[in-house]
Amino acid sequence: MPRLIECVPNFSEGRDATKIDALVGAMQSVEGVYILDRESDADHNRCVITLAGEPEPVAEAALRGVGKALELIDLTKHSGAHPRLGATDVVPFIPVDGVTVEDCVALAKKVGHEIWNRYKIPVYFYESAAQRPDRTNLENVRKGQFEGVREEVLKNPDRAPDVGDPRLHPTAGAVIVGARKFLIAYNINLNTPDVSIANKIAKAIRFSSGGLRYVKSMGVDLRARHLAQVSINMTDYEQTPLHRVFEMVRSEAARHGVSIVGSEIVGLIPKRAIEMTADFFLQFENFSPAQVFENRLAAALSGAPLESGPGRLAALARPFLDAVAEPTATPGGGSVSAFAAALAASLAQMVAGLSRKKKSQAAFVDQLSQFIGEMHTAAAELAAAIDRDAGSYDGVLAAFKLPKETPDEQRERDTTIQQATRGAAEVPMAVARKAAEIFERLGQLESISSASMSSDLRVARLMAAAGARGALANVAINLDSITDASFVAAMRKQAAEIESRLTANAARA
Repeated sequence: MPRLIECVPNFSEGRDATKIDALVGAMQSVEGVYILDRESDADHNRCVITLAGEPEPVAEAALRGVGKALELIDLTKHSGAHPRLGATDVVPFIPVDGVTVEDCVALAKKVGHEIWNRYKIPVYFYESAAQRPDRTNLENVRKGQFEGVREEVLKNPDRAPDVGDPRLHPTAGAVIVGARKFLIAYNINLNTPDVSIANKIAKAIRFSSGGLRYVKSMGVDLRARHLAQVSINMTDYEQTPLHRVFEMVRSEAARHGVSIVGSEIVGLIPKRAIEMTADFFLQFENFSPAQVFENRLAAALSGAPLESGPGRLAALARPFLDAVAEPTATPGGGSVSAFAAALAASLAQMVAGLSRKKKSQAAFVDQLSQFIGEMHTAAAELAAAIDRDAGSYDGVLAAFKLPKETPDEQRERDTTIQQATRGAAEVPMAVARKAAEIFERLGQLESISSASMSSDLRVARLMAAAGARGALANVAINLDSITDASFVAAMRKQAAEIESRLTANAARA
């Protein structure tokens, strides 16, 4: 199964097509890398290029893009509406399939150090890769832009890069490298050139000013079009969906006597984001993504059973049941625990989705919609953990097969076994934490969901508790083989805290 990531480097060039072609060409030269999209904007003077593929080739492609930008882009001669700190301004890595955010953090750190080694361009880390809490948010890192940071970094050690000398590159500035979930870059244009109105709307909707969670925004002057724009980054479209952002901008615009003339997606957008928006605006009843033609066709081409028909549900479950039943070490109890917790999150989505359609629960529509997005994300994380758990234990088995004929081989084998066993404990611990969170959130869902869903909600809580306790059992058995006493003590403390949370809330299950 391929491990897939996305990388969306942002370059400070949006006007010269020849230079943009050269950037694309440099990254496209790496075998196994796919260029999915390229977007450029003359007002912003910025281009966004979307890459996808396995982690190592994508990382190399991003590095080559940084090198080409160093050749072509001189920030001392650059101007545009969009804030920027570097010729290659931002390089985020995003997990797609078979890869976690943690994997992308490790990749971001590796790429950041390689940027300095190859090109002597300093690097800041942001989002999940941030090394300091105040650098999690991109806007904090980029505050002052190239011109301001170039001067401040020489006087203020607190602004020093995470990698490289405490100064910016004279023409390429610095690169901000990170790891994050899928981000939607979404711009909404207003029928006014007054950018102060766009700034007021941006302030009203962004989270840092008390607006919508997972929304970052700013006003932009589109001088060439005589329009003002609300430029938006949506960092978790499932918990704060596209339609909610659009509706709030429309409402705020009306307060200032203006209206929306259009909106645009910069780069790519997940199909689910569009499906959620269609469901909201068209008020579908009992809508399922399986009703989308392309989704059904993709399932058919992959050999998946059709949504309806005799034996459909058994056919969906049979491959996993058969894999568990095989007389092999994996998938085992850890994968089954992750699956149980994923089922709890999926059942929670059903409860919230059906409750949202009932008139009796009309007052809770927004809360239920947020809950659906949250549980969808949790289910996806836990589904990925099914394979991660099996893979971590396979790593332990592989370590035990290492040669041990010489003292050096024995030491290397022992070290590898310990590292692999730690990993085999950390994966189910993450599952247990997530399952416990779901268990607690399901208790909160009870007060806003339909009473007719009570039995489904109870089953979901029982599955979440089973997933958490099953994962903790796998943690415990791996800890017995780990010699690092401090690690074992810390993990057992976490396990006790999770068990305490489950027990404290058990009355509802």
